[in-house]
Amino acid sequence: MKSLIVSFGVLATVLFEICTAAVLQHISELKSTSFDFIVIGGGTAGAVVANRLSEISKFQILVIEAGPTNEGVLNAMVPAFDFNLQKTIYDWNYTTSPGIGGCSSHNGMFYTRGSRDDYDRWANITDDAGWSWEKLLPYILKNEKWSPPADLHDTRGEFDPSVHGFDGMMSTSLPGFPQSIDSMILQVPGQLPQQFPFLLDMNAGRPLGLGWFQASIGNGTRSSSATAYLSDNFTSRTNLHVLLNTKVNRIHSTKKGSSGVPTFSSIELDGTNVRLTAKKEIILSAGPVNTPQILMNSGVGDREELLKLGIPGVLHLPSVGKNFSDQPIVEVAYSVNSNDPLSNTNSTLQAMALAQWEFNRTGPYVNPASNFIAWTRLPSNSAALKTGIDPAAGPNTPHLEFVPFSPTSQALEPGNSGGMGFILVTPGSRGSVSLNSTDPLGKPLIDMGFFTNRFDILAMVEGIKLTQEFYKAPVWKNYIIEQTSPFANATDADLEDFIQNTVFSTQHGVGTAAMSAVNANYGVVNPDLLVKGASGLRIVDGSILPFIISGHTQAPVYAIAEHASDLIKNAWK
Repeated sequence: MKSLIVSFGVLATVLFEICTAAVLQHISELKSTSFDFIVIGGGTAGAVVANRLSEISKFQILVIEAGPTNEGVLNAMVPAFDFNLQKTIYDWNYTTSPGIGGCSSHNGMFYTRGSRDDYDRWANITDDAGWSWEKLLPYILKNEKWSPPADLHDTRGEFDPSVHGFDGMMSTSLPGFPQSIDSMILQVPGQLPQQFPFLLDMNAGRPLGLGWFQASIGNGTRSSSATAYLSDNFTSRTNLHVLLNTKVNRIHSTKKGSSGVPTFSSIELDGTNVRLTAKKEIILSAGPVNTPQILMNSGVGDREELLKLGIPGVLHLPSVGKNFSDQPIVEVAYSVNSNDPLSNTNSTLQAMALAQWEFNRTGPYVNPASNFIAWTRLPSNSAALKTGIDPAAGPNTPHLEFVPFSPTSQALEPGNSGGMGFILVTPGSRGSVSLNSTDPLGKPLIDMGFFTNRFDILAMVEGIKLTQEFYKAPVWKNYIIEQTSPFANATDADLEDFIQNTVFSTQHGVGTAAMSAVNANYGVVNPDLLVKGASGLRIVDGSILPFIISGHTQAPVYAIAEHASDLIKNAWK
C-alpha cells in the first residue's frame, strides 16, 4: 500500500494576485508587534475574515501566511492547469500515515454547496439555527459573484439564477468551452431518468441528478479567496497587513483572574523570538491539518496525549485532532473512440490552446476536466444501506458524486482513455491528525481513516456499479470500446481490492476542531466559533465542521467565514 499525499495548504487558492501595499515578505518589515486581530492563515477562510474585519477602519488586522505569493504563476491562473501545483512550494506536501494508497490533487474549482440537509444538521447538532441552510444562504450569496462563461454562450436552462449571488466577491461560472462528450452526456437523463435525471442547478439545496458543472472561475481564470478578498485594492487599506513566508508554531495564553480561563493573546513564530500580540482576538484559520497542530503545540488538546510529548496542558479538549473526515475518490476507466484533438500530446495544439487563453482568456483551457457533475443516492437495496448505517444528512442529500471526464492523452489500445471519477460524499469513516512525537512542530501524522466504517467500502463498490450503469446508456454504444480499470467482470471482492489500492483523497478534510452545542461534552468550538473554555481565540476554517457536506468544501468554507466575520464584528461593536 502506498501512502496518500495530501496538500491542504495549497496556496493556488490562497495568495494569488496580492501585490504590494501592506504585503510583507519578512517579519522585520512589520512596523508594530501589536494588532487588534491576528488571523493565522491566508487561505479560503482567513482571507475572507481579514477583508471583512478591515472594513472597520479602527481595527488593525494582521494576516500571517506560511507560503509565498503566487502572483503571475500561470499554473495558479489557468483553470485547465489545476493539478500542476502538486509537490511545489505552493503545496504543504503532507503525507498521510501509511495505509490506503493513491495520490493527490489540487483544488479543482468545483463550486458545490452540498444539500440543505447538511446545513440543517449542523444547526441541529450545535443547537444554533444560525448554521441552518436558511440562515447561511445569505452569506453564500454574499460571497458569490455569478459571472458569464468565458465563451459568453446562452446559459438559459443550464442554471437557476434565483439561487445565485451576482454582487459578491468570488466569481463563479458555467463551463466556457464545449467538450466532445457534452452532447452525449446530455442524453443520459432521458435514457436513465430514474438514476440520473436532469438537474437544473446543483446549488439549489437538493443536488440529485445530472447537471452542468459550476466552478470558481471568472473571465476564464481561477477565482480564489486571494483574488476576491486580498487583491491589491484591499491590501492597500492602511489597517490590513499581510505577512508572507511566516509559520506560526504556537499560541500563548495567560490566566484570566480567579476563573482560571486561559486567555490567548500572543503568538510564537518559527525561527524568531518575536512575539506578536492580539488585543482583541486571535483567529485561527490554518485548515484541518495545521489548525489542530497549532492547538496541540499550544497545549490545547487531550492533556494525557500532550504530556506524553512533553507539552504542558493549557486547555483539556480531547476532541482536538479527532473526527477527521475526508471524501475518497476512485476512477473507472474505459478505452473510447474519440478524435478530440486535445486528447493527444500534440505540443503544437497545446501551445495554440495556451496562446488563446493568454490572448483573451478563451478556448479549451478555461475549463477543468469536465463540464458536468452527477449526484445520486444509493439504491434502497444496496449492501451499504443494509449495514444499518446511512451517514447522509437527509433525503435531499446524495451519497455519491460522479464526474465524467473527457478523453485523456494516455492512449490505450484500441483507443484513448475516458471514464468517470466518483466520490463518496457522505463517508461514515473518521480519522485523526496528531503530532509527530519526533518533531511536534514538523509535519503532523494524518490518519485518513478511510474505510474504517464498512458502509464506505460497500458504497464505493456501488459507485463502480452505478458508473457502469451510466455508460450502459444507449448513447455510449459507439463511444465505449471496453472497460479497462477495474476489469468489467470483477467480483465484489475484486472491486473492494481495486478501491483499496487506487483510492485517493479529494483533499476535503474537515472536522478536526469541530463545533458543538455550548453545553456539549465534546467538540472544540462553540457555535460562535470561540474555543470552548478559553477567551480570545476563535477558529474559522473547515476544521470546525462537525460533518462534511455532500459536495466540495470551498463553498461552505466561504459561507462560514462570511458568517464568522459578522459574529466577530458584533462581538466587538
